[in-house]
Amino acid sequence: MNLLKYIKGDRVIWTVVLLLSLLSVLVVYSSVVALAYRYKGGDTASYLIKHIFIVASGIFLMYLIHKVKYSYFSRISQIAIFIAAPLLLYTLLKGVSAGEASRWLAIPGTSLTFQTSDFAKLALIIYVARMLSIKQDVIKDFKQAFLPIIIPIIIICALILPANFSTAALLFLTCLVLMFIGRMNAKHLLILIGAGIVFASLMVVLIYNFPTIIKRGETWKARIENFISGDSESNFQAEQAKIAIATGGVLGKGPGNSIQRNFLPQAASDFIYAILTEEWGLVTAVVIVFLYVVLLFRGVRIAIKTERTFGSLLAIGLSISLVFQAMINMAVAVNLFPVTGQPLPLISMGGTSIWFTSIAIGIILSVSRETDAEQKEGGTLETP
Repeated sequence: MNLLKYIKGDRVIWTVVLLLSLLSVLVVYSSVVALAYRYKGGDTASYLIKHIFIVASGIFLMYLIHKVKYSYFSRISQIAIFIAAPLLLYTLLKGVSAGEASRWLAIPGTSLTFQTSDFAKLALIIYVARMLSIKQDVIKDFKQAFLPIIIPIIIICALILPANFSTAALLFLTCLVLMFIGRMNAKHLLILIGAGIVFASLMVVLIYNFPTIIKRGETWKARIENFISGDSESNFQAEQAKIAIATGGVLGKGPGNSIQRNFLPQAASDFIYAILTEEWGLVTAVVIVFLYVVLLFRGVRIAIKTERTFGSLLAIGLSISLVFQAMINMAVAVNLFPVTGQPLPLISMGGTSIWFTSIAIGIILSVSRETDAEQKEGGTLETP
């Protein structure tokens, strides 16, 4: 097809993205029925049109980004990281609130909001990849390498944490893995892990003994207690998700036939995996897990093929971030993890979160495109 000549980079990733996007449109259309009756008088078409626009524009954005040289993002990250911190601080103070959490900023002139942590997460991962690549000659040094990298990580994660603990924890874990891959001193990383464990322990003690000291402390405490106790009445969301998955069976009830979408809060976003399993069955649910694993492996493959350190770290860092988030979302849906509020990348209904995910995948594809071009020029192109 002539269309394929305009699409460069890893074709498998493109295929995974298109499959997940198509499934997203189908599942979201079914999942928004309760929302439509609550806020739009039963008009599901408006939700569908909006979601199709966001998904389509996300794919177009991905296409544009994959045409850009990924080295440009190294320079952009220097500016983005300094924008991210005050943006997060402003969101905490003046952001749009939902469920005691100030996570969003309203986009002037539109009805859209965007989650500033999505921007900060992308900026930080690119910045860490940049710093690790340019500090390779002194990567084992505490003052010259460790401190310049860890300070922005701590600042960004600390600003995300009050409103979104799970995002802060996932971002910190992603950066930790990235630093390990970037050959940072193992002793420094062990100290960091130890400090992280101590901090997490202190947070648990504070939340359990003084839950009101942190704005969302009571919410976090309730989620952990409900998860540990397994109390079905208190843990309403998890129970409804389990019912959806259990009643879906192997092949599902069929598209549009979900019952639990009428009872499950956030059916189109945080718990869309449960609705997907109910309607499309266990087989499709397993295929979705497989597609995310494929996305991770293709990201790793790109990182291995890339000769430049920045490109390699960029591809692996963004791939790990996306797949970690997907696995946490699915773990919550099957009650293997406390409720976190993490959307399922490329599938959950969302606005700018889909766009930031598309940008991240576009950057991975940019690394893949340039790597393939360099190998063609050097006569060392491998067969995918």
